[in-house]
Amino acid sequence: ARNQLLGMAMQDKRLMNVRPNGMEDVPEYRVDIDWDKAGALGVPISSIHASVSAAFGSAYVNDYIQNGRVKRVYLQADAPYRMLPEDLQRLYVRNRQGKMVPYSAFASGRWSSGSPQLERFNAFPAINLWGQPVKGYSSGDAMKIMEELTQKLPQGYGYEWTGLSYQEKQGTSQTGLLYTFSIIIVFLFLAALYGKWDIPIAVLLTLPLGVIGGFIATMGRGLPSDVYFQIGLLNTLGLSTKNAILIVQFAMGGVDQGVGMLESCLTAVRLRLRPIMMTSLTTGLSVFPMAISTGAGAGAMNAIGTVVFGGMITGTILVVIFAPLFYMLVDKTFGGGRKQAVAAALNGGVK
Repeated sequence: ARNQLLGMAMQDKRLMNVRPNGMEDVPEYRVDIDWDKAGALGVPISSIHASVSAAFGSAYVNDYIQNGRVKRVYLQADAPYRMLPEDLQRLYVRNRQGKMVPYSAFASGRWSSGSPQLERFNAFPAINLWGQPVKGYSSGDAMKIMEELTQKLPQGYGYEWTGLSYQEKQGTSQTGLLYTFSIIIVFLFLAALYGKWDIPIAVLLTLPLGVIGGFIATMGRGLPSDVYFQIGLLNTLGLSTKNAILIVQFAMGGVDQGVGMLESCLTAVRLRLRPIMMTSLTTGLSVFPMAISTGAGAGAMNAIGTVVFGGMITGTILVVIFAPLFYMLVDKTFGGGRKQAVAAALNGGVK
């Protein structure tokens, strides 16, 4: 099963350096015991194990005193009778009636190959495999591929993730839930800040605008969407939201003062373009060295720098264009009554 899984992994072009973490197989002599015959001959299991262990290993018997010193007595077969695997057939085991039964009456031996190191996981015999994905695939993609290959093994074999892979599996399963809670928390904070439910919706609609650039930049460079990509993506989401808040907040203030919706949005874009460009350029230029860095730790820095730099490009250009549009659409859908009330109040004040 191990060789079958390794063979399938080596043929998959999305994986590389898949190997067992241990020693290579070596020749071994396997003993097959017919337990039915042993039971019929009255040979207990404990006697079989004890006889083989004592003959080819050793068995502690007792202590004795010689010249005032305590020495131990060990039972062991003579060297000429424990040199070869075939010497097992010369052994005799005492049964429950006290008679000596030849070992060959209920056991046989054969040569095979196996690992000299016995590993167990959760009390089951196991092997530990290592590997990595090729460029352009993340560790999560590699784990999914290995799970698919493991499903092709014969019945009775399974898999479990350990170490960093286990932690990544646990964290990945909660990523969607964490992003959902994050968006809800941001929505509630914006609603509490502005005292309205429609403004946060317009701001949150701009979140995909920065994500688009991050995905395009990451895929264009063939980088994996790993945990560093997710860290950079969160940074991009925050910066895109900040740009949208600058425009929406100013446009909302103009509408509350009785200025027309379209005029307020255009004025907001014109007056807020300079601080938006200043913040975006500062952020983009600060992470650009990370995106092109080399040397130790370059993988993590490239991933974060690339997604943030790409997200800043689309998060700046598209937010300036679509943030006023989203605000107008949301205000038209949810805030029509508020605008009419403001206009009526202003008309009443003029009279």
